Amino acid sequence: MTITPLDAWIKTKIGQRWGKSLSVPDLSRYQTHRLKELLVYVRKNSPFYRRHLAGVPENFPSRPEDLAKLPFTTESDLKKHRLDMLCVSQSDISRVVTLFSSGSTADPKRLFFTDRDLELTIDFFHHGMTTLIDSGSRVMIFMPGKTPGSIGDLLKKALRRMDCEGLIYGPIKDPDDAMDALMRFRPHCLVGLPVQMLGLARKPGRRRIPEGMIQSILLSADYVPASIVQALESVLKAPVYEHYGMTEMGLGGGVQCSHREGYHLREADLFFEVIHPQTGLSQKIGQLGEVVVTTLTRQGMPLVRYRTGDLAAFLQNTCPCGTALRRLGKVKGRLSGNMTVGEGLSLTLSELDETLFSVLHLLDYLPRLILKEGKTRLEVIVHADPAYLHEVQKAVETKLQEIPVIQSAVKKGGLLLEPVGTSHKNWYTNGTIKRMWHMHQTPTEDG
Repeated sequence: MTITPLDAWIKTKIGQRWGKSLSVPDLSRYQTHRLKELLVYVRKNSPFYRRHLAGVPENFPSRPEDLAKLPFTTESDLKKHRLDMLCVSQSDISRVVTLFSSGSTADPKRLFFTDRDLELTIDFFHHGMTTLIDSGSRVMIFMPGKTPGSIGDLLKKALRRMDCEGLIYGPIKDPDDAMDALMRFRPHCLVGLPVQMLGLARKPGRRRIPEGMIQSILLSADYVPASIVQALESVLKAPVYEHYGMTEMGLGGGVQCSHREGYHLREADLFFEVIHPQTGLSQKIGQLGEVVVTTLTRQGMPLVRYRTGDLAAFLQNTCPCGTALRRLGKVKGRLSGNMTVGEGLSLTLSELDETLFSVLHLLDYLPRLILKEGKTRLEVIVHADPAYLHEVQKAVETKLQEIPVIQSAVKKGGLLLEPVGTSHKNWYTNGTIKRMWHMHQTPTEDG
């Protein structure tokens, strides 16, 4: 039984000096201490938090769960009050990431990081990657990495600490060029966006990859459908791991261990909650809700009870690896990923992803809900290799009609299915299609 490397790493970070594995009481005491320091720090240094957390008593909290008494921080706060949320001088900031909501002209979110903040992420990447690779491995990074402090750059720095070589290719725009680069570098591990890795694996050129060369794959930066995991493992014959994180978390939040049954979380740097999306109350273990995160060690722009919009649940049982760390279950999508398709009927993008990406040769798709002549119509445009477009089109039409919610909506007359369309456009241009009602966030600079 191989315990997650995060166990020993967090044990060291919290100063636990006894026992073979992580102590939950010690972690709780550490988090309580950090939360107390955090609340003093942000109220002293941030005009926003002085207003936002006015009235919080001294020496609060007495335990991590008490944090539920504090107000939330939201995406709107990051847009309206971003400079007031800073706790250091702007001259101390070494990395700024600007995030726009797809299709929106509203003010963007801006996240600010000091060198120390970025170092914490490098440290997490370093220890998290030891689950996937051994010293001396080669890792090909299909993520943004040209800008210092971008996700690819931080991962490459983390790999050096393992005596591993990282090659930053960046998001795929030309699949043939990406395959040529892959064959020249001959990596043991691939890191990239789920849809891009699927597209690379489903291109005819992937037959050039010798069996056994790719030993692991890490998917990150987007929702990961189980259908994509299954397809990648079937084609590339390598285990697929998932990383959970977002820019607001400092790019890194949690990663699967070798058992791949939930995310082990970065609990010495981040405190996670799961709340009911409507009431804001804490959900019980096993209950699906919105993920809320508080940064325990962030220096530049700390976040207190930030609502992520992601939907997940804490898992009830302990991980087979033996760690005492909590596990966050697979993210099921986003609050913004639901669309009403009939009276009392809601269709989720994650449900579409799980169903449609099981179609062989599908590279990506774009769903659109269109109100026309008083009827809601679902249109799906598919992207595939030209040799398989007609085959994919027919398979997707069949799959759509098998989805229970769509069946009910069509039967009740609230939804019409348009014929599945096709497109020859280069789907790699933007990395992955931005689903219409799933408001993905894309950096205006290099990741």
